[in-house]
Amino acid sequence: MASNYDVVIVGGGIAGLSLASALAGKCTVALVEAEQSLAFHTSSRSARQLIPSYGPAVVQELTVRTLELLHERDGTAAEPVLTPRAFMMVGDDVTVRAEASGNMLPISHAEALRLCPALNPDSFTAAGLDTGSFGCDAPLLLEEHRRIAETAGVDIITGARVHSAQRLGSGWQVGAGTEGLQSGVVVNAAGAWADELAVISGVEKLGLQPYRRTGAIVNVERPLPPETPMVCAADESFYFRPEGNQVLISPSEAVPSGPEDARPYPGDVEKLIATLNDVTSMGIRSVDRAWTGLRTEAADAIPVVGFDAEAPGFFWLAGQGGYGFQTSSGIAELAAALILGTVQPDSPESRTAERLAATRWSIRR
Repeated sequence: MASNYDVVIVGGGIAGLSLASALAGKCTVALVEAEQSLAFHTSSRSARQLIPSYGPAVVQELTVRTLELLHERDGTAAEPVLTPRAFMMVGDDVTVRAEASGNMLPISHAEALRLCPALNPDSFTAAGLDTGSFGCDAPLLLEEHRRIAETAGVDIITGARVHSAQRLGSGWQVGAGTEGLQSGVVVNAAGAWADELAVISGVEKLGLQPYRRTGAIVNVERPLPPETPMVCAADESFYFRPEGNQVLISPSEAVPSGPEDARPYPGDVEKLIATLNDVTSMGIRSVDRAWTGLRTEAADAIPVVGFDAEAPGFFWLAGQGGYGFQTSSGIAELAAALILGTVQPDSPESRTAERLAATRWSIRR
C-alpha cells in the first residue's frame, strides 16, 4: 500500500530541505533521499559564502531575498547562521570591470592589500569589494530546515533511491527504495541526478550539466586574520578564505562531469597550492582534507524552478549551479508559493517565476 502525500520531494540537499521546510504545515510532504544521510553530496561541500554580487541578475535578486530571510531568522535565534565576511575580487583592470556587478564596488590597490596583506602586490592591478557578503553556517542551516520540516510532520526517508515514477490519473506514483508513495506533485530536487530522475519519470530532460568544483582545507605558515575577505581571482582561477587558523582554497574549476560522488583529480590541489604560494605569502604547508562537489547548471546558467511544460505535477527545482545555498531560502519561498498556487498574476513573484520557469525558451537539448 502506497503512502499518500500532496508533495513528494526527491533530493535531500539544501534545495529539497529548504523547500520541505517552506511547505511544512501547509500540505502533506515526504522527502526522499537516495543516500543514507541528508546533504551527502554537493550540499556538504559548499564554500559557505553568500555573495549578492555573484551570478546573473535573477540569482543576485534571490540572494538578496535569502539574506533578508536569514537576517530575520538570526534576529530571534540563539545561534546565527550568518557571519559578516566581505568578498573581494582581484585581477587586471579589464577582467575585474567585466566581472564586477551588482553590490560590488571598485577599490584601490592599496585598500585591497590592507584587507588582505597576504596578497602579492604584483599579482593584481585592480580589485572590487562586496561588503554585503556573508559567511554561512551551512550545517546549522541544513539541520534547521530538517528540524522545522520534521516537527511539522514532513516524512524524511533516507536510503531510498527513486527507481520508478509514473503519472497515474491525477497524480504520481513513486517507488523509492522499498517505499511506495503517491502524490499530486513530484519535486525534482535531485541535483546532479535531476535529468536522470526526469528520464525515470518519463519526462523529457532539460540538458542539465554537472560541473566539478574542488575545494581543500590547508595548513599555512601565516594564518589569515579572521576579518580577511573571501578573495577570488577575476579570471576564476582560484579563491581562498580563512577557516579558523587554516585556509579554504579552490581552483574554481568547471569541468563537465556525469552525476557521481566526485573526488579530486590527482594533482589539481597541488597545482593550486603552487599558484597560491606564488601570489600570496600564506605559505601553504600541507592539505588537511580535500573534496569535489558537482554544480549542476542549465544551458543559460540560471536555476530551473517551476512545473514542467508537458508533465502535469512534475516540478523542477534544479540547476542551481554554484548558487545553491545563497539562493536557497528565496527559491524555496518562491517554489512553495508556486506549488501551493498562491503566486498572484503580474506580481514581482510571478515575474521572477517566469525568469526561472522550466518553460522559458527552449532549454531542452
